[in-house]
Amino acid sequence: MIRFESVHKTYAGSQAKAVDDLNLDIASGKVFGFIGPNGAGKTTTIKLMTGILQPDAGRVILEGIDMAQRPLEAKRTFGYVPDSFEMYDRLTGMDYLRFLADVYGVSILRRNEHIEKYLKLFELESAAYQQIRSYSHVMKQKLSIIGALIHEPSISILDEPMTGLDPKSMHVLKEEMKNHCKEGRSVFFSTHVLDVAERLCDEIGIIQHGKLIAKGTLDELKGSEKDSTLEALFLELTQQEES
Repeated sequence: MIRFESVHKTYAGSQAKAVDDLNLDIASGKVFGFIGPNGAGKTTTIKLMTGILQPDAGRVILEGIDMAQRPLEAKRTFGYVPDSFEMYDRLTGMDYLRFLADVYGVSILRRNEHIEKYLKLFELESAAYQQIRSYSHVMKQKLSIIGALIHEPSISILDEPMTGLDPKSMHVLKEEMKNHCKEGRSVFFSTHVLDVAERLCDEIGIIQHGKLIAKGTLDELKGSEKDSTLEALFLELTQQEES
């Protein structure tokens, strides 16, 4: 379960709210797509959810745990793939994954199973013992995804995870996201790839100027316009907010 209760965030030196009175409930077992124009507040929302940023007001609650009151417990509930990759470049890929497994207390048996599985799925086996500084951007992205999945988190938080992935890796990630939710877990991901969101998501939220302007299943968002696409709906709603 993911919950935002009247969350506000304004950056120093700015008059505009990056996140403006965000109220959001996402049930377990859902793939939730979070979309919006550039600068709408998607990444700020994710950074509030992960505890990287603190809200000016309101609460973020993950699996019943208040992020502000019990941050370490809350952070153990999720795996996080950021939109940029700040890694320990002198570690090998394998060292990095073992380090994350240690942080999350994953047993030797389980970590080895997960590492073997995901290195194969994302075709990183040959690079596992190379230093991360030799990795391409996409290889770092794949490693970050594997690291976020290694402890089987109840919540996966993914910021633009599809960007730059090859079609096979994108398919693998989408399948893992769906499997994750079949097991009663949750996926929260931001994306600009609207056709992926349309096919993959159980629910969608649209944010603009820090405000949540729509939330629901695709059918709920379409209303009477059943033949509409998510792209058409997105453009209509965001243009209405601008007018």
